[in-house]
Parts: sequence; C-alpha cells; structure tokens
Amino acid sequence: MTTVFYASTLFGAMSLAAAIDDGRFGGGRAVLLVSSNGAVPEAATPLDATPGFAALRSRFDEVHSWNELIAPLHPSDWRARVIEVPMLERLIAARLGLDGVAELVLESIAVPPARTIAGLVRDCPITVYSDGLMSYGPTRDPLPAEIFRRVTRLLHLDLLPGLTPLLLSEYGVPAETLPQEAFLAVVREVAATAPDMMAAEALILGQYLSALDIVTPQEEADLHEAMLRGLAARGHTTVAFKPHPAAGRRHAQLLRAAAERLGVRLVVAGESVPAEVCFAALRPELVVGCFSTALITARRYFSLPVASHGTGLVLERLTPYENSNRIPVTIADALLPRLSADGSVEAPPRRDLTALVRAVGYCMQADAYPGLRPAKPDLDPRYFKKKRLESLGLAERPTAMGRFRRKISQVRAFR
Repeated sequence: MTTVFYASTLFGAMSLAAAIDDGRFGGGRAVLLVSSNGAVPEAATPLDATPGFAALRSRFDEVHSWNELIAPLHPSDWRARVIEVPMLERLIAARLGLDGVAELVLESIAVPPARTIAGLVRDCPITVYSDGLMSYGPTRDPLPAEIFRRVTRLLHLDLLPGLTPLLLSEYGVPAETLPQEAFLAVVREVAATAPDMMAAEALILGQYLSALDIVTPQEEADLHEAMLRGLAARGHTTVAFKPHPAAGRRHAQLLRAAAERLGVRLVVAGESVPAEVCFAALRPELVVGCFSTALITARRYFSLPVASHGTGLVLERLTPYENSNRIPVTIADALLPRLSADGSVEAPPRRDLTALVRAVGYCMQADAYPGLRPAKPDLDPRYFKKKRLESLGLAERPTAMGRFRRKISQVRAFR
C-alpha cells in the first residue's frame, strides 16, 4: 500500500519529514506530490529542486509535480468538475502508480490544490498537517461530507503550548502534536546542506501581504523599511532579510535601496532557504516580522527575541472578517512585543490569548463554532469589528435616533 503526501513549501516538507521520523505513518511506499502555488508558479523554483529538499528526499520513494500533472492550469484555481472526477481519478492513479492508497496526507485541506487532490485520491483516510498559525483558526470553508468524514487527525507543531487548534475541530477531528526534537532534528539536517550565510545581527521576515491584497505594494515596502529603520535605530548595522518564497524579488530590491539610505548592510537570504534554517545559522539578536509563523518558531524553538510590526494596519485592512489570516495576525499582535520605527520595543497589553482566539474564531465562523460564543460583550475593537458584533448579537444595533444623533455630532465636529 502507498501513502500519498502533499507539500507546497519546504516548511511543510520539513514537518512531514519530522512526522515520518517520529513514526506517525505506516510503512510501505511513500509518494510525495509537490506544487508551486505562487502567482506565477512557472517562475518559482520547484520545491523538490530547492537545495534544502535534498536532505528530505530519502523519506520518499517518489516525488511528482502537481503543477506538471495539471499544466497549464494553476494549482490554486483548478478544481475537477464532478463529471470529470472518475476519469481523472483513474488517470492520476495510473500516472502515480497507485494500486491502493493507505493514507492521504495534506496541508490546507479547505482550498485547492489540497482539496482538489482529496477529491481525486479517494477511498482512503486523510491526515491533515498544519501549515502554521492558521491551524489555530477556524476551518476556512465548509468541507463536503465525502472529505471531512475521511479526516482522522490533525498533526501540528506545538507552537503555542496550551492553545488547541480550532482547525477541523467542528468535525470532531483530534489534534496531535509533533515532538519539538523531531522537527529540530530535521531543521539541523536541512541546515547542514544549506549554502553558507553571511553573518547578520538581526533578521527581517518578509511575507506577501500585497499579493494577497491586504496592503498595497508600496505599503508593504514601507512596512519593511520601517522594520529596517527600527533595527538601525537599535544599533544594528548588518541585517538579514528573508523573503517569502512566494513574494518574488521586488521586496528585496526595494529594501536594498532603503538599507543604502540608512547606512545598513543588508544580507538577503535565498528565497528557498527556510526561515528556521536562518535562525539556526545566524542566531540573530532580534527577529522582526508582521505576523509570520516563523516569528513563533523563532521564539518557541530557537529561544530568539522577536518583535512584530504592522499588525495594527493588517487588522484594520483584513477583509472579509472570515479571512484566514485573521487568527495569525491576532496572535502576533496580542502576544509579541511591537517594534516601532524609532527602535523602541514595547510589550502588548496582557491578554488571555486562549479566550481571545476562541472569541475571534467564533466571530469568524459563528455557525460552525457556536460553543465558542464569548460571554463578555465588551470586546476590544482592535480585534472585533462593530458591524460583525452587531450581526451576531454581541453588540446593540444603533437605533434610528442614535444614528441621527451621531450624524449631528459629526456635523458639529466638522464645523
């Protein structure tokens, strides 16, 4: 029998390797499907061609590209039509040599390509593994019964001890943690094969917020520059920048120009080098980002000082309220110290993180998680939109007279 794995990032592949090394899957043949899900996947380095993947390759008997299987269609957009499923199921089984699948192991099951793969590799149990902080939030979209009934477990790194993932919990799927040492052993293995990195005192983690239409490209460039200014103000003269694999090269180019203006030496890590490898190799004095999962892995697994920047802007811009990035940015904002452009680092107000995450999760997907309804109506507007609270009965709707008085006060204030 064959176990079919799917991964789109080296972080995901490292998580799979840790799970395999920890004996979480049975024996037999192991087939890995990889995909590039960026805006222009043809321009990206395939996962199995990145230098770090060589250290993981021995865990799998075969590696196949999902992009090549469905070319020229985009992995994040394509879904098989119902009438096509039986035919495509047979074609994929023949292409991958699947004469029986013991288990299907997927990330991000609510969206393509994982959801598409689940619909084409059928009649087997599914294990979902976490792709980071999003696992602490609700399932993005409802799953059809033919998929959620097959999901037997959620494997995840214990990024936030004491906090249980919400992902798939509405379907009764149990969450299992992966041992820290198994993951760190894989990181060390990948780091040993990574190209040498130039020393740097601090590290900026890039994301791809503008590609997700959360902020504009200029605003994202401004966020990176503000992080760099803050680090320079703290006396750091050499800073490393770790771009997100899906972000392209423009962020690094713009930050190089900003570094020249500030008199800071900027070292750009390879796009395909995992952030965790950078932590192990550089041991930076401070790691800064917006709400990247890597901020938490730096803090949790490498005991590095971390700080966030720009979470307030992202919380304000995220739409719709159900946006799956809401829980990661809420966690980063509520938990991590905040770096300002003047170099100061301030701790956020003390909060009950579990209660906050449960309340935000309820407001994101109230129908799926009715048991998470918060008892207190005085919810912080930083995390809860007034209209959302009103629609859920957690805040009073304004009366016609109240709206009239508000408009009068606004007119008077304008005058």
